[in-house]
Amino acid sequence: MRILITGHRGFVGRAFLRMLAPLMSGPNAAEVIGVDIVEGTDCRDFFKTCHDRFDLVIHLAAIIGGRLLIDGKPLSVADDLSIDAEMFQWALRTRPGNLVYFSSSAAYPVEKQMSPHSGLVESDIDLGRIANPDMTYGWVKLTGEYLASFAKEAGIKVFVFRPFSGYGADQDLDYPFPAFIKRAIERQDPFEIWGDGTQTRDFIHVDDIVRAVWAVVTDPADDIFRDCNPCNLCTGRETSFNELAKLVTRTVGYEPEIRHLRNMPQGVRYRHGNPERMLRFFKPRISLEEGIRQAIQSKRIRGSE
Repeated sequence: MRILITGHRGFVGRAFLRMLAPLMSGPNAAEVIGVDIVEGTDCRDFFKTCHDRFDLVIHLAAIIGGRLLIDGKPLSVADDLSIDAEMFQWALRTRPGNLVYFSSSAAYPVEKQMSPHSGLVESDIDLGRIANPDMTYGWVKLTGEYLASFAKEAGIKVFVFRPFSGYGADQDLDYPFPAFIKRAIERQDPFEIWGDGTQTRDFIHVDDIVRAVWAVVTDPADDIFRDCNPCNLCTGRETSFNELAKLVTRTVGYEPEIRHLRNMPQGVRYRHGNPERMLRFFKPRISLEEGIRQAIQSKRIRGSE
């Protein structure tokens, strides 16, 4: 099996490599090729010159960042449009066996995320009647889904996933979860939260994200996914940043004063998904509480090394 992972040095890419490690040795070892700008190769250049066919392509390469980058430098994220366009053109030439496209919950209409709701469902995005997604990053992912629809029409087997707030122990500090973990381990008091802290997210562990994807692409029939494409990757659990701070600080063992930085970006008000489609083939294994414990333990171990 030949597997290509673009952006393999990123947060989700590293999780895929950890999961695939047991398959990369032995007489029938999978051949895993990674392309990442961190190692000096722009995937757009790779797509222009590569003519190899892969059994599986997991496309993760993108310019991403936390809320500060999305809100503060929207044009820097817009480069992702050219990355996705080059990837789909390459896929049309080389015809990979399976192609995984990572969209995002940011692709959902902002208007559906400004008041309480029962959970965003895949049908809330209608490619025939576009509604404003979340900033340029949302537009990129929405455009990627649009391109994916044409690739499917051309006979490419494309799986589109919409992960919500993925988290894990080795995530970059630009994101809320690892930033909260760091503040708690340092026992910061007051404990800072951007905005008023009532904005909510749907946190799903990165290991559950990669396991869900793998459950689909390794199913020889994958009939069940035909009606689940695109598919949310989420838990359905709505957690506010104030609640996350309480969970993290209580796990460490202290109760700090909370300081809300109301002048900082906070994004949409309510973002959580309906996991009904995903639950047809995968059930998340790691609760938010367990994920917090794992992250704190990992940071403490690293801090003692």
